[in-house]
Amino acid sequence: MMSASLDGPVGVPVPHESARAHVTGRARYVDDLDVPADALHIATGYIDCGRASITEVDLTAVRSAPGVVDVVTAADVPGQLDIGAVFPGDPLLAAEEVSFSRQPIFAVAATSLRLAQQAARLAQVKAEDLEGVYTLDEADAQETEVLPSRVWGVTDVSVEGPHKITGRYQIGGQEHFYLEGQAALAAPMDDGGVFVVSSTQHPDEVQHAVADVLGIPLTMVVVECQRMGGAFGGKESQAASLACMAALFAYRTGRTVRYRMPRHDDMHQTGKRHEFQWRYEISCTEQGELLQGDIDLVANCGHSPDLSAGIVERAMFHATNAYAFESVRVRGHYRRLNQVSHTAFRGFGGPQGMLGIEAALDDIAYQLELDPFDVRLKNLYREGANQTYYGQNVEGFWLREMMLSLAKDCDYQARRAAVEAFNDSHQHLKKGIALTPVQFGISFTTKHLNQAGALVHLYRDGSLQLNHGGTEMGQGLHTKMKQIAADVFGIPLAQVRHTATRTDKVPNASPTAASSGSDMNGMAVLAACTTLKSRLEDFLKTHFDVDTEVVFAEGRVTAGDRVFDFVELVNAAYLERVSLSATGYYATPGLGIDKERGWGNPFLYFAYGVSASEVVIDTRTGEYRMLRADILHDVGASLNEAIDIGQIEGGFVQGLGWLTCEELVFDDQGRLASNGPANYKIPTADMCPPDFRIALFRRPNPVSTIYRSKAVGEPPLMLPISAWCALRQACAANGHKLPRLPVPATPEAVYWAAQEAAR
Repeated sequence: MMSASLDGPVGVPVPHESARAHVTGRARYVDDLDVPADALHIATGYIDCGRASITEVDLTAVRSAPGVVDVVTAADVPGQLDIGAVFPGDPLLAAEEVSFSRQPIFAVAATSLRLAQQAARLAQVKAEDLEGVYTLDEADAQETEVLPSRVWGVTDVSVEGPHKITGRYQIGGQEHFYLEGQAALAAPMDDGGVFVVSSTQHPDEVQHAVADVLGIPLTMVVVECQRMGGAFGGKESQAASLACMAALFAYRTGRTVRYRMPRHDDMHQTGKRHEFQWRYEISCTEQGELLQGDIDLVANCGHSPDLSAGIVERAMFHATNAYAFESVRVRGHYRRLNQVSHTAFRGFGGPQGMLGIEAALDDIAYQLELDPFDVRLKNLYREGANQTYYGQNVEGFWLREMMLSLAKDCDYQARRAAVEAFNDSHQHLKKGIALTPVQFGISFTTKHLNQAGALVHLYRDGSLQLNHGGTEMGQGLHTKMKQIAADVFGIPLAQVRHTATRTDKVPNASPTAASSGSDMNGMAVLAACTTLKSRLEDFLKTHFDVDTEVVFAEGRVTAGDRVFDFVELVNAAYLERVSLSATGYYATPGLGIDKERGWGNPFLYFAYGVSASEVVIDTRTGEYRMLRADILHDVGASLNEAIDIGQIEGGFVQGLGWLTCEELVFDDQGRLASNGPANYKIPTADMCPPDFRIALFRRPNPVSTIYRSKAVGEPPLMLPISAWCALRQACAANGHKLPRLPVPATPEAVYWAAQEAAR
């Protein structure tokens, strides 16, 4: 793998390639695209109850309503009804039974969205309530399953030692709340196929789902994604149903069809981050060194598998975070509830797995009257204890260096003493401070997804057009890919253009997820550009009799004492019939995991981070504030520090929302009560710590990744676990014990935790 040139675009903190378009409103999303005057719009019909048997559906009034052009039920799907991403269980429309509240039963296409919505409300649907499961406790007691449980590690662990602690933590879900809701646009093609524009992280999956629903070959479906206004995992599998519905109506009517979910429907009908219960029994020495562990992860999967298999597996991989046990057993349980099927969310189960072990280490430190920082430090992977319980070796041990570095830079010990002094002198206000590590594995844990392709065209004016299978959701992926291409040829970034992700340009692409977008697509882009560059070098050597090293830089190509203008060289190569188009491909090496045994190498490498958070609470009300956050995060040799820091900031704040304020509320029939911005609280600027310090741990990745960089999409979301730990410590300062604190730690939860500590 080539290294980045010191003066090239790689490593330069250039702005996001669409930043100006975003802030000026010129960036076009699915709902901004022009459509013909006769375009149709979709609304779905449903019943507002839990699990029920459908006994009658009368759509007479719907069909005759103003503006209605077509109405479909499950019986009208010409191909496959089930669009489950991995396992079956997700029908496009419910036929005989609804499994969760507001599951779509029929769909209406009308000349406007308002008319479609009005028509959908005219349906006469009768149903009989069926017994359902609506809480995770109930599901766990009944041992309901969407998939069989997994057991990894020591199958018959015995938890024995000088100290033994047990615990149980409730970890809530999270709504994606992307700024751009789910949306798709479909238009019929003259060869009988369909063209779909989708706000999706996975165009390939949308292509497959549409082809299956229509019963046509994949070659007759083209899916495009220019950009998304946020996704966070919520548009990995969930986007497919909208694309399928729009394509179905386009196929039936021969007209362009748009399906844009209103926020209210989006929140009811699309999945969330999985709610978890984290139960453990752990033994340790007098000094707090971990011995044995028995960990149970119980996930609320909703009514169907969706992507739960991989999500629970990743939670299991991260259930020990960065810590070495003598032996451990981890069990993952996939509980079925009559809720919307829960799905991918930034971190993909890793945050839920990681939070529990951090809570457990605080429990150990409090019981043994030790500083939690010291307990964490002594249990990190190290020489002689560097193998994860699933068999992957940890190399480098950077976390110890990073924790010590951040502790020194943020003056942790002095501030901890100041916090204790503050708590001693204040009756109602209490502070907490915590410093926690993140060790996050990078790769898809499903092996075949670890591949990527790219297509690069070099034009005669020296401009370069590139395309790859990754999608842009605001994270700056396309910007980094342009930087890589510009760096290879030594040309200005302005000469590189990125086109919309399309299934007919790069086929069979993996989702943009698992923090692997830059890693995999970057290597594919590099491979394609290197092929083109090699052709130009060969052309120079044969046509101009060049026999020295060729250097591409600053728009020129230098070979010894001969200098060629890049554009002139490209034109000369064209005239001599040198191909100026190339594909690139990359498959992540060295991966393999036996998921039945839970043994192998699921990750190419680990990304690391360390954060310290200080908080203050009012024990009388539960109100709290973040006072300061310090972060040291490992991005390897950064491709673009400005974008990486933005990802760290955004990940921290989004994780803070999950941990503190984003509360999902379902009633006793599984109906979502927190169904809009008025009653679902996402983090705001006021929640950001006023003193927010971020530093990058600048060390090239020892693994051969793109320019030795590291992934930065998901790992930062787990950094604010330190804030949750600090809140819990502040609650403990109100009394004599470390209390339970659920996630999210809302002011109400903090109030009750502080009262528990005082008892």
